[in-house]
Amino acid sequence: MKRKELVRYLMQSGCTLSREGGKYSVFSNPATGKEIPVTRHTEIADFTVRKICKELGLEPPR
Repeated sequence: MKRKELVRYLMQSGCTLSREGGKYSVFSNPATGKEIPVTRHTEIADFTVRKICKELGLEPPR
């Protein structure tokens, strides 16, 4: 999945960008209070996308 699509999905699902790191952007879900780093690669593996969504308490995109 493209990183741009994942970021768009996270933002539409109510997540916010907490901060920018050196190699990662950290997103948080205010509803669950959890946050997770998202790498800045242009392409992100499907299993990584599922893990990110699971950690944030979201359904993975289809």
